[in-house]
Amino acid sequence: MHTIQASKFKAKCLALMDEVARTGQSILVTKNGRPVAELRPHRPPRVLSPLGLHAGKTVINGDIVAVDDKTRWKVLK
Repeated sequence: MHTIQASKFKAKCLALMDEVARTGQSILVTKNGRPVAELRPHRPPRVLSPLGLHAGKTVINGDIVAVDDKTRWKVLK
């Protein structure tokens, strides 16, 4: 991780943002030698599909097409 003083960051902010976007490397901004901020690339959050949310957690006993009194659903934990 690259470190830069706040005064230099202020002068080069837009160029540093371009560098972070291009390289993917974070930059730590310091003030009087103490970390105050971190500039890092934006990564969109992962979207979990509701279709796979319960994958591997349920078992169907019986015919899934013909539902009757004999069909049982069991939830695994």
